Amino acid sequence: MKYILALDQGTTSTRAVIYSQGGGTTASYGREIPQIYPAPGMVEHDPEEIFFSSLRAISNALERAGIAADDIAAMGITNQRETTIVWDKTTGRAVCNAIVWQCRRTEQRCARLREEGLTGLIRRKTGLIPDPYFSATKLEWILNNVPGARRRAERGELLFGTVDTYLIWKLTGGRVFATDYTNAARTMLFNIHTLEWDDELLRLFGIPRCMLPEVRAGGADFGVTDRQFFGAGIPIRGVAGDQQAALFGHLCFGEGDAKNTYGTGCFLLMNAGFSPCLADGLITTLCATPSGRPQYALEGSVFIGGAAVQWLRDGLGLISSAAETEELALRVPDSAGMYFVPSFNGLGAPWWDGDACGVLCGITRGARREHVVRAVLEGIAYRVNDVLHAMEAASGVTLSRLAVDGGASANNFLMQFQADISGCGVARPAATEVTSAGAAYLAGLSCGYWTERDLRAIRGEEEVFAPSADEDKRQALLSGWERALRRARTR
Repeated sequence: MKYILALDQGTTSTRAVIYSQGGGTTASYGREIPQIYPAPGMVEHDPEEIFFSSLRAISNALERAGIAADDIAAMGITNQRETTIVWDKTTGRAVCNAIVWQCRRTEQRCARLREEGLTGLIRRKTGLIPDPYFSATKLEWILNNVPGARRRAERGELLFGTVDTYLIWKLTGGRVFATDYTNAARTMLFNIHTLEWDDELLRLFGIPRCMLPEVRAGGADFGVTDRQFFGAGIPIRGVAGDQQAALFGHLCFGEGDAKNTYGTGCFLLMNAGFSPCLADGLITTLCATPSGRPQYALEGSVFIGGAAVQWLRDGLGLISSAAETEELALRVPDSAGMYFVPSFNGLGAPWWDGDACGVLCGITRGARREHVVRAVLEGIAYRVNDVLHAMEAASGVTLSRLAVDGGASANNFLMQFQADISGCGVARPAATEVTSAGAAYLAGLSCGYWTERDLRAIRGEEEVFAPSADEDKRQALLSGWERALRRARTR
């Protein structure tokens, strides 16, 4: 019997999952990734830790499953997007720590791009807007601030990649230097219409083309892992950024299909079909596809989602585990008039206000721990609804169903409140780890292990949270949210 392996390299952990022919999980292994905060607003990872955690995750998952590397038909890789790594193409050693997608160190550079009127140019070519979130200004910062980096890059000595590219290069022993459409589309250097690196943008940011990987379809052949790592080579046949992998894992193959992932942040994607849809406040990006030209997607990113629950635990000490929040929120009938705007590192879509700060407002003497916890959970749902509403307005599609996944999707209170405040059904699959499943599905389809019919059969049943709040109450809650949002925003 052969199996499919998914490597899910995320912001806070690296996880390997082995899937059987029937779609069930045979074994998995996860390892946390240390977060590095060199200064306020800066977030980094050690690239070597990213790689070695991947080796350990795969090796331990194989051991737990009681199988060898040559029992794996193919591997899919999904990864934290936008995170930027530059390394020496001879030694494989990174020139500095990886700059994580959350890092805001290039905010001033992005402000200058906006002031110089370059938003339209960048948006037309890439579907993105000038923001530190994306890779281009991170890469530019490395070339300008790491001693000797620009000179070495121009001599062809350095390579750039998002996490997928770095892992593929390392796992194949430097034989494959490639990325897929979904990750390339997050760099602010890739033209999503021509599906090529854009020379005008490379000149704008001063990026030597020789640093950039080849771009392939998500289900292309990305080489075979070096035998030294696992005792036999594993074909890499599926690559997608984490949010597109989740969209694929939900089988959102049709125009208008949408999902939201409740992770460190929240990421809502809607399949927009084969024609790009540009909309104010939203990103246009590319979907994961096994082969050929990818479909487009509308995306809205909420920077703080599950991280707000971590703040309740680690920052305020109000809870000892995330699992407590559901029970605490249900102890009270409402949040006692409090609203929480989770904008610790600015507001993402559809506002893109990098200077916005977090707000907890409406506090009265009667406020208790339960009210604060409930307000935080509701704040996550309100931010998702902001993006959902902008997406509906841009696409002309009124969503009746939102597929969900990620750690916080296990919270029944949050899912019901999301359904109530958004006025649409919230569909949670039996297995909420959809990101790794999406990478596995992509690899399995690409190597012929599964068909699309197989995937629909193994997808399983889902639990649907139907809207239950009356419209007057919903509108009153949204009015209060708008007032709180105005207090957080700076533009």
